[in-house]
Amino acid sequence: MRLYSYWRSSSAWRVRIALAWKRLPHELELVHLGQGKQHAAAYVELNPLAQVPMLEIEEKGALLRLTQSMAIIEYLDERFPERPVLPRDRGERARARQLAEIVNSGIQPMQNLALQHELEQANFDVAPLRKQAITRGLGALEAIARESAGRFLVRDGVTLADIYLVPQLFSARRFGVDLEPFPTLRRVDAECSALAEFQSAHPNAQPDSEPQA
Repeated sequence: MRLYSYWRSSSAWRVRIALAWKRLPHELELVHLGQGKQHAAAYVELNPLAQVPMLEIEEKGALLRLTQSMAIIEYLDERFPERPVLPRDRGERARARQLAEIVNSGIQPMQNLALQHELEQANFDVAPLRKQAITRGLGALEAIARESAGRFLVRDGVTLADIYLVPQLFSARRFGVDLEPFPTLRRVDAECSALAEFQSAHPNAQPDSEPQA
């Protein structure tokens, strides 16, 4: 199993957490997004969207390549059901997906490196819009989590929702977003960050980590 990753990519970070949580041995293939390595012809041939993460894994005797963190994590959860990240209860499973999608669809697009670069090239100040999107998304997460949270975002077990929360709060801090209004999220983030699986997946623990992390 091989994961194409970049240390500060929040999407790749999510998959690293899932792999660590499920204790799945894997190799890392590092793709330096800051240097544009994702646009190399050989990589684009494998992943036409030119992003990370990408997972390579043998499936029924053939090599399966999967992109998009949500698809990768759900595949891993189905194939390796031990230590699940999607709850058994149908309602809680839907809630975990909902919270993860608020990050994935509601916040992440405004943090996308390619989009930010294009807006900057057009002399558009992306920072206020990005900050607004993050703050709005975290506000929704906080409101829902007040109802669903136990120790973690959905009751007392680590789920897909927590895997998406932790990298997002890291990005929010990096972009100067005030997290004081989100006490539930900050508490869950601290719970997750104390776990060895989350620590090993952290950007600063990656072989391609850079000093400004």
